[in-house]
Amino acid sequence: MQSHGDTPGADEPTPDPEVTMPAAPSSSRGYFPGADAKHPVLITEAAPSLDDQHRARVRRYTIIMAFRIPCLILAAVAYSAFENPLISILIIVASVPLPWIAVLIANDRPPRTKDEPSRWDGRANQIALDSRPHKAIDG
Repeated sequence: MQSHGDTPGADEPTPDPEVTMPAAPSSSRGYFPGADAKHPVLITEAAPSLDDQHRARVRRYTIIMAFRIPCLILAAVAYSAFENPLISILIIVASVPLPWIAVLIANDRPPRTKDEPSRWDGRANQIALDSRPHKAIDG
């Protein structure tokens, strides 16, 4: 006899559903791609720390300035090899703006991401508070 709430065949075991697990990704697409064992997953949208930004700027400045000394040596070698001062002067002239370029690039802020919001609020399109004509009193 069947009581209220019982279903026929409830004593029979139900087959387990087929479950497939998704494959693990081959490499990380996060902040440190491919080095999952060395670095944790980046879960924040915060900007890099000021120390990290400073280190990156110093690195860029050093790399750019490292080209200046070889340029001067290359100018001396070119003058001794070709005995033409024009080639040496051109190499030296090309190395003159390198400190200026290095400072400009090193002092630049990190590039903006596409997700970073624009801070422009469109105030140029707003009407001034009092834009009606005023009566002038001659007197």
